[in-house]
Amino acid sequence: MRHARFTSLFVALFTALVATTPYAQVQSADWPMFGGDWLHQRHVHQSAITPANVDRLVEAWSVDTGIDASFQATPIVVDGIMVVSLPFNHVMAMNAATGEVLWKYTHERLKNRPLCCGPANRGVAVHGGKVFMGTVDSRLIALDFRTGQTMWDVDVTGGEQGVQEEVSALQGQMTTEPGKREVSGASGAGINMAPMVYGGNVIVGITGVGYGLHLDSPDPNAPLGAVVGIAGNYGRRGFMAAFDEQTGALVWKFDTVPDQGWEGRFVTHTPDGVKLPRNIAQEKTQLAQHAQAWKYGGGSSWSTPAIDRKNGLLYFGTGNPSPQMEGSSRPGDNLYTTSLVALDANTGELKWFYQQVPHDLWGYDVASPPVLFTARVNGVPIPAVGQAGKTGWFYAFNRLNGKLLYKSEPFVPQHNMFALPTREGTVIYPGVVGGSNWSPVSVDEKRRLVYIAGMHWPVKYQLHELPPKDGKPGLKYSSMSPMEDGSKYGLLTAIHIDTGKKVWQHKVKDPMIGGVLSTDSGLVFSGEGSGELFALDARNGQRLWEAKNDAGVNAPAVSYTVNGEQYIAVAIGGNKLFGYTQGHTVRAWKLR
Repeated sequence: MRHARFTSLFVALFTALVATTPYAQVQSADWPMFGGDWLHQRHVHQSAITPANVDRLVEAWSVDTGIDASFQATPIVVDGIMVVSLPFNHVMAMNAATGEVLWKYTHERLKNRPLCCGPANRGVAVHGGKVFMGTVDSRLIALDFRTGQTMWDVDVTGGEQGVQEEVSALQGQMTTEPGKREVSGASGAGINMAPMVYGGNVIVGITGVGYGLHLDSPDPNAPLGAVVGIAGNYGRRGFMAAFDEQTGALVWKFDTVPDQGWEGRFVTHTPDGVKLPRNIAQEKTQLAQHAQAWKYGGGSSWSTPAIDRKNGLLYFGTGNPSPQMEGSSRPGDNLYTTSLVALDANTGELKWFYQQVPHDLWGYDVASPPVLFTARVNGVPIPAVGQAGKTGWFYAFNRLNGKLLYKSEPFVPQHNMFALPTREGTVIYPGVVGGSNWSPVSVDEKRRLVYIAGMHWPVKYQLHELPPKDGKPGLKYSSMSPMEDGSKYGLLTAIHIDTGKKVWQHKVKDPMIGGVLSTDSGLVFSGEGSGELFALDARNGQRLWEAKNDAGVNAPAVSYTVNGEQYIAVAIGGNKLFGYTQGHTVRAWKLR
């Protein structure tokens, strides 16, 4: 009897130790965080659903959220409970096996803060009995995991939203008869990303600080009409910050544009050797005139950081500088925008950065979340961090020192990249809506593949110069307009994580936005704007299964197991920015 008690005590202590040990090799049936695990690989070891039986997937449950709006959230599943953030930052908790709604949180948005970048939220974090969510009105909120009651609410920007562009500044040049184009977004400050919890802190960054002016198409059912960048002092600088998970108090903050040295070295090439069309002498001459440009510098943090717990390093991508596309009022390299950045996860101290596009004029935000894996370079294992760029390349780095290991073969077509705008318009791709946008990738280390959701969507890049009018000075601005000529499509690409070589591609009708899920059994799940959730064979990209839905599947799918049954679940709500039908559903499938 005494031996049995000792054994039970030992098992309990061992279980607690394993649960708190970094990199513990414990297979969880939950989906406990944004990327599925600390590596953000979005790859599950659950193998009940296989290529041989995936055609037996049927709907297990479906929940109507009651909100028709762009839906981008990753559902989080902990202890059989699913928590999902809805557009406009409402939250629902559900029984993950049945879809039964357990509680709802209704977000009261601050009325003096206009949305900068739409209503979408990309998810929550769950830890220590709390649900953490960043909001579109730039607050960080903690809810009780069991009840949804608010535990604390912190204003992360203190109301400093930056300077918004106004369509009236364009003097009617970007309008179409019979009416004006509606403004669907402008620079501001909000939070789209799902937070991460690490070392007792909740880590989150702000977005929208270099968003530019987004104009809707004259057709209300069509995608975005144009993105406009206006020379001048618009936006503000971004940041990544850590807040105490018990109180919400600020612990550290890293500004994505420094107040000293933001101009950089005035480089003429990207770090990987691509020549940039810069007039360095002119930029240096303009520097004194724009010495305060860093205050408006941009550098949004669009996606959830990945954290290497063994080495205490945090990795995240930064957005384009501000003003969007228009570089005449921000000379220099505009550090640390359009970069992959590594910080000390405990202090926020900069460790290294890699600026994919210095002095970015094309909206090439580092938007897709970073992913951690082990690369084998010439047979030598190297701890790596990878990121799928809007440029159309997958970049892999030594995650300890930032050394570029390789830049992959392009996963989308490339044409006129890094070309300057012209008055008649230059067609480029990928552009502001190309490559891999915020969609997270999936990494299957066993098969040595990364799966990337890509967008081929040519844009017309145009320069506009307006003369003085009604006592107002002349104005210089640039615009990128996605082309509706039937040339756009989507590509799901498998790339070898050791070499950067393409292994296979699967083409779909529309540009892909949402993300990827892979399984140990050899399946790759993703969705389409036309409403399909589909599964591919991981070996060759062959489509094995699909389920049709009544709105775009433009959020990442997740997998979890409850009571021995594996589920695939996804938010179904489309995306207005890309013209995909909006909806109001969270749906799950399981084997019949």
